[in-house]
Amino acid sequence: MPADRTVYIIDDDAAVRRSLVRLFRSAGIDAATYEAANAVLDDAPRLSSGCILLDLQMPGMDGIALLRRLGELGVRLPVIVVTGHGDVPTAVSAMKAGAIDFIEKPIDDELLLAAVDAALAEAKPIARDREAARAAELIERLSPRERQVLDAIAIGRPNKLIAYDLGISVRTVEVHRAHMQERLGVRNIAEAIRISLMAALVASGT
Repeated sequence: MPADRTVYIIDDDAAVRRSLVRLFRSAGIDAATYEAANAVLDDAPRLSSGCILLDLQMPGMDGIALLRRLGELGVRLPVIVVTGHGDVPTAVSAMKAGAIDFIEKPIDDELLLAAVDAALAEAKPIARDREAARAAELIERLSPRERQVLDAIAIGRPNKLIAYDLGISVRTVEVHRAHMQERLGVRNIAEAIRISLMAALVASGT
């Protein structure tokens, strides 16, 4: 199987690694696994194509530290990070460190395969640019208040504190949050945050 259709799975849980390998191979995607950051760093010079699926919570060097180190070593593979529920701020930090996507646990197989397909096409700058432009268009659909709610969620503010910051009720925050997800056409807040970050690429000109 071609190297550019390979997913490098970095996760300290052996059962998770085995499950993911089966999933990818059933979809015609090869997979290689690593249980710790050091093993990945040893292989860094050979990681020239494909994409990386990275668990953020690992013993020793965590996912974000590994992501930064890979960047220093010149590894430019697209990285999808996996995070536990409620760890959205950490996932946002990972995207700012270079990850292109994040998925919350428990992992939805269909969503993961779609993310990997997109990552494997990441070497095509035009596709990336189009995705960022589309994200910017979607963000423009939001009302100013919906955008404020999304921005606050992206930095880890819970609904109660968002309500306090904006001078509105928690119920009103929940309504804005639901409308925001509906306008963006997303199933969960992780997807909404990803759109927001992709749109930021257009705003920053990167």
